[in-house]
Amino acid sequence: MNVLVFASRKGGSGKSTLAAHLASYIANPSRRTLLIDNDPQGSLSLWHKIRSQEYLGLRHNVRNIADAIRDAKREGYEWVLVDTPPNKSSIVAEAIKQATLVIIPTRASLFDIAALQDTVAIAREMRKPYAAVINAAPAKHSDAEAHVVADARGALNALQVPVWAGQITHRPELTLSLSTGEGAREYDASSQGADEIGRLWTALERSLAAIHNTYKKSGASRAA
Repeated sequence: MNVLVFASRKGGSGKSTLAAHLASYIANPSRRTLLIDNDPQGSLSLWHKIRSQEYLGLRHNVRNIADAIRDAKREGYEWVLVDTPPNKSSIVAEAIKQATLVIIPTRASLFDIAALQDTVAIAREMRKPYAAVINAAPAKHSDAEAHVVADARGALNALQVPVWAGQITHRPELTLSLSTGEGAREYDASSQGADEIGRLWTALERSLAAIHNTYKKSGASRAA
């Protein structure tokens, strides 16, 4: 089972938005997916209520994430996506402890990059794989990143924070789709927003495959 934890101390970074779009991209009848909404704002819960889909489950205000994930595995869920509150609480730390991969959305701003470092520190302390995703970015021009995005990427590289090579651009379909309980691909599969979410999903699949391969090799080494 894969556990994706969306964490950032900065409110408005896009945790809930990315979790919803990726959940809609992942979930299907043969690949059951569970959302855990521990963000007090409850955005994922509202989106899920509008959506009402059997193979996309929801738990909210979960007190013991480890127990919830064990229950999810027993119930046959293949993917668990956890949305966390925008702070450094024990709830966030416990979620990161259970993660297969920690996704840290960030806008391309000084304040967001500064706030991101607390989440990175927790992931590093717990030795959990993590990556930043530049979200709500200005559109590219002639396939070139906006200067503010390039600067943010440079700052993340200087901090030795792994960052996805792409970006999620601020696009209408990424907002409009959520209001109908959909993800970008369901709302308009030909849209640029759907394409970017798909590219992010492909990158995450590669990262998760590498993570599981590392765990297998590590287990084999210990058993030898």
